Amino acid sequence: MNPEKYYRLAAEEAYAPPDLLQRYQKLLADPTKADPGFRSLWGHYLGASAAATALARRIQDIGEARIRDMDASGIARQILSLTAPGVQVFDADTATGLANTYNDQLAEAICKHPDRFAGLAAIAPQDAAGAAKELERGVRTLGLKGAIVNSHTQGEYLDDRKFWPIFEAAEALRAPIYLHPTTPSAAMIAPFKEAGLDGAVFGFGVETGLHMLRIITSGAFDRFPALRIVVGHLGEALPYWMFRIDFMHGRMVAAGRHPRVGKLAKKPSDYLKENFYYTTSGMAWEPVILFAQSVLGVDRVLYAMDYPYQYVPDEVKVTDDLPISEGDKEKLYRTNAERVFAL
Repeated sequence: MNPEKYYRLAAEEAYAPPDLLQRYQKLLADPTKADPGFRSLWGHYLGASAAATALARRIQDIGEARIRDMDASGIARQILSLTAPGVQVFDADTATGLANTYNDQLAEAICKHPDRFAGLAAIAPQDAAGAAKELERGVRTLGLKGAIVNSHTQGEYLDDRKFWPIFEAAEALRAPIYLHPTTPSAAMIAPFKEAGLDGAVFGFGVETGLHMLRIITSGAFDRFPALRIVVGHLGEALPYWMFRIDFMHGRMVAAGRHPRVGKLAKKPSDYLKENFYYTTSGMAWEPVILFAQSVLGVDRVLYAMDYPYQYVPDEVKVTDDLPISEGDKEKLYRTNAERVFAL
């Protein structure tokens, strides 16, 4: 690894205020609260194992200790976002207040290290109008670069038009929404959980890929054509499925098979290529990075490490060694993210 050769900007890097983890502990302690996905995820990460303790320590720091880890792995700058499920597990009033507080704290931390950190605003979709206002405050007042939405909100998805004030605000602000995974909702988690597949191993990708497709087929991008959504893990497998999604969606529309599947202005894959951006978070694997660039375009793929969940410093060597031009590597590591997030 040559930390001096490339300016590496990591676009999906999580943090959690100590107050948030304390609130998660309280949810876990109350058997009447928290869905099984939350219990599976944070019951593990707030456990007593050495790995869980190390992650809890790293995820709370947005100062010198994090910067030391960045230096050790050759990361010049991180875009910080509130870890899953963020404030989306709380009631609307609590979630809205916490998002406001955490965004103020994040902006303050960024001001201390403006060359090393940027950030995304936490929002509470439970109150869509309030979330839109907080996104605007985060961007215009605090200097944050978009919003983080940790996929479903208590089993509800952004394709529901009641959430579209968030899309309207994001489009007007020209601010991207990062759609980050969380565990499958209570309605879909059972077959994942019984096989131990509910977390990042598979459940995250299935749940977030579903969310992406729900947004596309709802017609949201026909209503908000300039809306930009960023997703991790190279698109949760959807780029690999684009041909089949287009083919079968066309068949379903022609047959009138489902009232929710209506004609769109474009093919589903067009929205995947034009309204979404993709980070390499958790996917340090040459074949799939090259595939994503080939089918989506080199301007659509951004680098991310997925710190601290997947903090493997040597993984940057995979990206350093990609058989692509230095110009395309500069796009992957830096300039795509600077353009998308207006850095």
